[in-house]
Amino acid sequence: MVQMHQLSGDQRAPLVVKLGGSLHHNVPDIVPLLSSSTRPLLVVPGGGFFADAVRQAQVTDDVAHWMAIAAMGQFGWYIASREMLATERLSVPEKTVIFLPYVFFREHDPLPHSWDVTSDSIAAWVAAELDLELLLLKSVDGISINGVVQEQVTTDVRSAVTDPFFIQFVLEHAVITTIINGKEGRRVEKFLKG
Repeated sequence: MVQMHQLSGDQRAPLVVKLGGSLHHNVPDIVPLLSSSTRPLLVVPGGGFFADAVRQAQVTDDVAHWMAIAAMGQFGWYIASREMLATERLSVPEKTVIFLPYVFFREHDPLPHSWDVTSDSIAAWVAAELDLELLLLKSVDGISINGVVQEQVTTDVRSAVTDPFFIQFVLEHAVITTIINGKEGRRVEKFLKG
């Protein structure tokens, strides 16, 4: 189930947080909210403008896949520059850390190599693998259908908010997912505090 602005289960349990690359201007405001969370967070970075450069490179899907995952690492290091720890190890977090995915995914390679799979789906895969809930921080309020932001999405729908692989994946793997506009710091803070 994909939820919009809904509080989910245990607000002390570890959580996967995907920090969208479109929020790069908001990182100085978002990082303190994540760092002060009482929940241990595994932050999966988006690709942002680093991935946009890959899209313009006109390379094969295989090459683009690895370049885009490397781009996630670059954005991850940018986030880490705000005094947040980074890790290449995939595990349930004991404290808030940024996951740099390139090394792990080069060794395991579980997802299709296509622009249908972006950092959204990578974050969903991480959450499924660790059996954790997922919070997507985006630069929009959630998934809209016919101009209306949905409270819940329970069937596979097309949305420009996430990549095409994402919704079907979270539904099939029962990844409880919430989408919040990361530009709205109070919403993020309230969600993390329960």
